[in-house]
Amino acid sequence: MYLNKEIKKKIFKKHGKSEIDTGSTEGQIALFSHRIDHLSNHLKNNQKDFNTERSLVKLVGKRRQLLDYLKTKDIERYRSIISELSLRK
Repeated sequence: MYLNKEIKKKIFKKHGKSEIDTGSTEGQIALFSHRIDHLSNHLKNNQKDFNTERSLVKLVGKRRQLLDYLKTKDIERYRSIISELSLRK
């Protein structure tokens, strides 16, 4: 599988507060970004996979909600996660 425990720990350690803090907003945004990249690459090869396309749209929406939440709570943390993950609005 593309997303195992070690990869998750590495993502949360780099972007979250710690390895075991899976609830931090930055960690969740980074995890969603990793999953979005994986699904985007899958859809490049399989254009007619509509279930994956729907899942991708839902993940993008969840990430957008978390980014909007972070923007209202703490603009500096929002700016740092945007620059780390090279996202754009």
